[in-house]
Amino acid sequence: DLLLLSGDYKASLDFLDKFLKLETTNKVKIADALRARANCVYALEHFLNIPIMPVPLSDTVNFFQMQYFPVLTADEQQLFFTRRNGAADRDTEDLVVSVKDSNGRFQKPVSISPVINTPENEGTCTVSADGRQIIFTSCRGRSGFGNCDLFESHRTGNNWSEPVNLGAKINSYAWESQPSLSSDGRVLFFVSDRKGGVGSRDIYRAEKDAAGNWTQARNLGSGINTRFDEISPFIHANGRTLFFASNGYPGFGGYDVFQSAWQDSIWLAPVNFGSPVNNHEDQFSMFITADGSTAYYSHEEAGGQSNSRIYTLIIPEQLRIKRYSTSLSGLVTDAKSGLPLKAKIELIDLSSHDLVSEVYADSINGKYLMVLTRGASYGLFVSCPGYLYKSLNFNLTEGKLEPVKIDLELQPVQTGSAIVLRNIFFDSDRYALRPESFPELDETFLFLKSNPSVHIEISGHTDNIGQPDKNLQLSLNRAHAVVDYLIQKGVDSRRLSTKGYGASMPIAQNDTEAGRQTNRRIEFRIVK
Repeated sequence: DLLLLSGDYKASLDFLDKFLKLETTNKVKIADALRARANCVYALEHFLNIPIMPVPLSDTVNFFQMQYFPVLTADEQQLFFTRRNGAADRDTEDLVVSVKDSNGRFQKPVSISPVINTPENEGTCTVSADGRQIIFTSCRGRSGFGNCDLFESHRTGNNWSEPVNLGAKINSYAWESQPSLSSDGRVLFFVSDRKGGVGSRDIYRAEKDAAGNWTQARNLGSGINTRFDEISPFIHANGRTLFFASNGYPGFGGYDVFQSAWQDSIWLAPVNFGSPVNNHEDQFSMFITADGSTAYYSHEEAGGQSNSRIYTLIIPEQLRIKRYSTSLSGLVTDAKSGLPLKAKIELIDLSSHDLVSEVYADSINGKYLMVLTRGASYGLFVSCPGYLYKSLNFNLTEGKLEPVKIDLELQPVQTGSAIVLRNIFFDSDRYALRPESFPELDETFLFLKSNPSVHIEISGHTDNIGQPDKNLQLSLNRAHAVVDYLIQKGVDSRRLSTKGYGASMPIAQNDTEAGRQTNRRIEFRIVK
């Protein structure tokens, strides 16, 4: 055991084999030895001598005696973590945040809020990608169901709301801790040692329903959890890669970091994150940035006193996830007044028609932030009562991802307001709607259903390639296709009109393919 803990796998394996030849009656010791042997064999077969250089964050951040469980916003501008001034029972935990300055340096950590931190313990936390929703662990000082419960708070402007216990569908009489939120805050993973699980500490999952209420937490099952411990889950910004620490799978000894991918409605068999990130020491509480390039984690320093610091490391290329992400951020405002709007922003996979993410802009300042993940073509839909919705398209099936900043202005619902429907697609020289168009058409239907007095014109436009009379007819046929879909959904035909403009109203130059693509469009205008 001591040799395994020190990383001397070959010597440990030799002694384990000798022991297993001698011990023939004690089943518990035999099982423990076989488990240790499996770790030695795995480590010897999978050890990679790749140099990595973990770097501690500056003493400005590592300001306390202990700091651990770091999490970041998707744009990496805010770092949240737990701080503790010592390991004694009287040394309580608080949640702090460090914000980057204009030079990209993390500043001195400060308390998140006096509403959240109390004289008692506020422990491990998770934040949504935009940093406006937090779920944290509180073990004393707040009414709850067990010895540690999960609480939720939301930020509007610069103020956090009074934390609310997540309730009996999440919390139990047992210990709940180490939460991890999906980027949009709609899915929650956490750890509990409640009875009825697979092992001692298991990972559970819950999600919010359409009304914004948390559903009953479910154990991830034996596909993820073992009869030992699974702890510190972390759902990556892509929403499809779950990282967690376990001492129940063969690895390099102690707790190793594993990952599992969500595919075809199941979690695939966990895969060891690999050497050199995993080694003979315990690895857990790892946070990986949206772009997949950098890890943040806490590490206990060697020495007589308990002391932990936050480190960062560049993840070796061969260990990086393929479906990495980036951030999309900006402001949502009224196009007429410039005032901020609490708009709903939905991201939909145009191939599967699945809702990928849903966030709201801040009602005080109009700021929003959400995650875009490589590997799909997305439609972005921004809506607010009393305003014409807006749509954007992001084709992220190839190419490098970079952070995107887009300010969005919404037009009030009034005669003359118009938008381009960015996610309506036709094959070349055809007017049959492609399936990727249905999310945008459904958004148009919902707008018309919510605004029953509105009458609209759907207009078709083309580039200048080809004969003018043919382009005119093609643009009209495409407008008719959109109107026919809306009528089939139940919109009164008297509220809809069509117009084909051909190439007569370009909004971009026709001398490039990008410009011509922009001009090939469907528009929506309020006429009454």
